[in-house]
Amino acid sequence: MVFIAFLAQTTLCFSKITNGGYLYPQFYDRSCPQVTNIVRSIVAKAVAQDPRMAASLLRLHFHDCFVKGCDASILLDSGGARNVISEKGSIPNGNSARGFEVIDEIKAALETACPQTVSCADILALAARDSTVLSGGPSWEVPVGRRDSLGASLHGSNHNIPAPNSTFQTILTKFKIQGLDIVDLVALSGSHTIGNARCTSFKQRLYGKTGNEHTDKLFAAQLRMNCPQSGGDQNLFFLDNVTPMKFDNGYYKNLIESKGVLTSDQILFKENQESMELVKEYAANQDMFFQQFAKSMDKMGNISPLTGFRGQIRRSCRNVDG
Repeated sequence: MVFIAFLAQTTLCFSKITNGGYLYPQFYDRSCPQVTNIVRSIVAKAVAQDPRMAASLLRLHFHDCFVKGCDASILLDSGGARNVISEKGSIPNGNSARGFEVIDEIKAALETACPQTVSCADILALAARDSTVLSGGPSWEVPVGRRDSLGASLHGSNHNIPAPNSTFQTILTKFKIQGLDIVDLVALSGSHTIGNARCTSFKQRLYGKTGNEHTDKLFAAQLRMNCPQSGGDQNLFFLDNVTPMKFDNGYYKNLIESKGVLTSDQILFKENQESMELVKEYAANQDMFFQQFAKSMDKMGNISPLTGFRGQIRRSCRNVDG
């Protein structure tokens, strides 16, 4: 215990103070020094096999942190000794959240190398960073030391995660509840430079009475071709159809041209002067976007983590132990 206290003190300048403990990049240096290499290698293999997986893993971390904090609650299946009601069936996650098998593979490898040491919550944080880097985006040091939740919150998943058709003020309010601000909102939305959206996520703006006025007419016509008014709800569309597999600032350039796929994307350049200025800055300066994205990801990763003796280190990310 004395050594742990000393280690925490020596890394204080790199730490995130949380209720009950610290998060810091060196947390596993002695207990599981191979954690970074194991996570990176499995994520790299998964993204090589399915480039879409990078966005999926990044999204898992986001959807986890916005519900009960960054505690891997999104990974839990329903049932078990604690009668968990999974977040996987929520409106934001149902038929869209994916990448669970990749997390399972990482966890199995870490349990072999360092049994009951690395949390599923930290795996999500590390995988999100590695997915970004593998797609051409920025890197950042990930403070670790999170522990895993003993339950999930279907209600929280349905109500805390911003919806693709939400108003600007609703989205900003949900970010502020998590301790994030408008700069974080615009920067983190830039993760939509990779990944896909389902037709059902933006169909309303294509055929509704409102929302379509903020979309480039030719672009809207292209979207309607594979997103009919009836049916096709699960059809996928690139969120950035110019460089869909590359993590860059193309997302912001698309917004300026009124070619944002989701309502929640395009309103960043339509309804708020501060967000519009940020979009312009990131569209003009990719380095600025990358720097802020890394800062905002670090900040998001510190939303209400379980540390110290709270929570547990699950043996399987899908189930609570005991």
